[in-house]
Amino acid sequence: MLDWQNLLTKGMDTKDRQIVRLLQQDGRLTNQDLAERVGLSPSPCLRRVRLLEQAGVIQGYGAIVDQQRYGLPVTAFIRVRLERHARDLVQQFEEAIRQLDEVMDCHLLTGDADYLLRVIVADLESYERFIRRKMHAIAGIASLDTTFAYGVVKSSRTFPAD
Repeated sequence: MLDWQNLLTKGMDTKDRQIVRLLQQDGRLTNQDLAERVGLSPSPCLRRVRLLEQAGVIQGYGAIVDQQRYGLPVTAFIRVRLERHARDLVQQFEEAIRQLDEVMDCHLLTGDADYLLRVIVADLESYERFIRRKMHAIAGIASLDTTFAYGVVKSSRTFPAD
């Protein structure tokens, strides 16, 4: 069995979790710095990082960008309810949502709404265009219920520690 398959089967150990948390906090850490912080020599540390990548635990690296400074200060949370839950309708809806750049996250829900979308736009006019031109074009939506965020109390990209 390959090592990354073993990782998937047995799960991550404490060192793996430390590595993941540190890379979530700073994806630009050098292997040397990462190894020092988790108490490993550089070679075994790099091997663990590669295994975590191969196993799909670490899916990629990217820059964290300030939404306001980028010019998209408005965050809307949209609860979507579908007319019906036929497989083809659900698949069409989900594929349409994947194509919309304004939709940052789409979560499948229990309860009254079927989905929760996090959408970012430049202003209220942009939001109206998004709803009228893009959301209304998706077949099978029974209702949209929007809540606008007017501040952020906490935004974390680091998973909780054990």
